[in-house]
Amino acid sequence: MSTNQLVLHQHPFAAFCWKPLIALHELELPFRPHLVDGEDGRRDLARVWPLASIPVLRDETADLTLPQSSTIVEYLDRLASPTGRLIPQDHDRALQARLWDRIVDDYIARPMQTIVGDSLRSEEDRDATGVAQARGTLDQAFALLEARLRDQEWAAGDAFTIADCAAAPALFYARVVHPWDEAQRQDLTRYYRALTHRPSIRRVIDDARPYRHLFPLPWPEDVDAHQHAQ
Repeated sequence: MSTNQLVLHQHPFAAFCWKPLIALHELELPFRPHLVDGEDGRRDLARVWPLASIPVLRDETADLTLPQSSTIVEYLDRLASPTGRLIPQDHDRALQARLWDRIVDDYIARPMQTIVGDSLRSEEDRDATGVAQARGTLDQAFALLEARLRDQEWAAGDAFTIADCAAAPALFYARVVHPWDEAQRQDLTRYYRALTHRPSIRRVIDDARPYRHLFPLPWPEDVDAHQHAQ
């Protein structure tokens, strides 16, 4: 196992921070989490990464700074194992893992953030059209994943990959702001349940629990139903 000194600048409640956090736990890489909180936290982060977006990985041993969740996971995967676990060594399997990572980020995580972001605006600045489009995109993405998961266990095939690291936070928060019909989307629901039962993901969900008061929209009563269902 690598002895590199890894620092992850993150916030436990931020959806895009969950992806590298899940990867770190999956790969059993030791790291130090550095909380980025409030305007002061962003100003401090800007000294590390000028855009001050999270997450940012700092490898002190390699004197390397990496922003962007997918890039961080790729780096961690090769750091942990030269043959890769979250990015398969096989070219075709790796292509699928990267593809579905991007699909999840672009068509689930970002529309989810659009809905959440709009709720933070004043009434006169709300974008009803943008929110409606985001909800439509989520419905399309849910249908796409439902079809994709009909004959396979994980998003990119038969192994847990970067795509599933991305799907866990995206689906967790999307289920809060725009839940899918679980009776109609049974394969998606089965997949989501499998994600929430995975130890790395359970840990990230639990670590974020103390920050739930920060969410601007109501929490559904069954938000943790699948995590605890047997």
